[in-house]
Amino acid sequence: MTFPLAPTDRIGTPMSGNATTVLLLGSGEIGKELTIAFQRLGLEVHAVDRKSDGPAHQVAQYQYVADVSDPEQVRSLVRRVRPDFVVPEIEGTAVEVLREIEEAGSAVVVPTARACELTAGRESLRITAAEELGLPTTAYEVVTTLEEFAAAFEELGFPCVAKPAESSGGRRHVRVDSAEQIERAWRSVREPGAEDSVIVERFVDFDDEITILAVRSVDPATGELATWFCEPIGHRHEDGVLAESWQPLHLSEAARDNARSVAARISNALGGRGVYGVEMFVAGDDVYFSSVSSRPHDTGTVTLATQRFSQFDLHARAILGLPIDVTLTSPGAAANLVAEKSSRIVSYSGFAECLAVPETDVRIYGKPTAHAGRQMGVVLTTAETVEQARENAREAASHLTVETR
Repeated sequence: MTFPLAPTDRIGTPMSGNATTVLLLGSGEIGKELTIAFQRLGLEVHAVDRKSDGPAHQVAQYQYVADVSDPEQVRSLVRRVRPDFVVPEIEGTAVEVLREIEEAGSAVVVPTARACELTAGRESLRITAAEELGLPTTAYEVVTTLEEFAAAFEELGFPCVAKPAESSGGRRHVRVDSAEQIERAWRSVREPGAEDSVIVERFVDFDDEITILAVRSVDPATGELATWFCEPIGHRHEDGVLAESWQPLHLSEAARDNARSVAARISNALGGRGVYGVEMFVAGDDVYFSSVSSRPHDTGTVTLATQRFSQFDLHARAILGLPIDVTLTSPGAAANLVAEKSSRIVSYSGFAECLAVPETDVRIYGKPTAHAGRQMGVVLTTAETVEQARENAREAASHLTVETR
């Protein structure tokens, strides 16, 4: 089933016979905040994950342990839950089942099955963005062997960035500056025994790396689908892991217009309703499309502090076709809490010192285990300026310790 144009005009009572239900495929930290946003609007959430202790499992009304990439397991869940909305929270869901659901009209897939399929991998996404839509992107090559990998650098030159083609996340991204680094980079970006493609992109000497949150819902003034844009979000990664994000990021008027144009074109092409997180590089007034998520984005967690309604609230509203408000209420920043080593027992210390920093809040995701580079929580701050908010977020986060043993 595709979205009806009209907004949802009736929501039932959770855990009753007339409940309006969401089947959430994936139960990470994004799913946890989405679950809370859905519940505030009166929806009943059924959260699914491979393990029983995911963050969204801790707050959803119903929890299931299943592999969301397995078509039969997803089909079984759909028959059991009979949801009104199917909301993928992670990549790698069983796309063929999402297509079946749409074709049968048994539930609404958010935002669309096609969007979930295209945004799950960089190769298909690049074809759509660069070749079909003509969006500005960096030059790139898709390769499957070490020989092709080495040849790509002869074509593109140095430096380049190598990334797994079948993932739109930030893991296993490797910058390659010389021919001597090629073999090591190949081993880093390609998991042993894997046969997946790798994308090699020419490195952009950018000023900023940004996310534009594009929100698609029904405009109450016209009754038609429309797109709203949150203020630009800046972000910085360390070793392929998100370290901090902040909002608003100041851009020139030309760069801002170009960024919104790119976000509008890719989100309109993917269709449906909900939040799209569109990542771009900014160099002067020019912008280059990088990636897009068909759901709230990890860099957008800062909106929990900066906006009247967070990206999670906006996703829930948009799915229901409700009015959208993207008002920025304060400059703010988010600093991620990242585990440094693996452990099956995790605890945290330093809350009093952390929260003594002005205008600071903390979200602990509740992940039961840790491994090096895993995001375990986030510190959120607001301030008079973005610069002060970033400084405060870093200071507050420095007081918190992820304890592993």
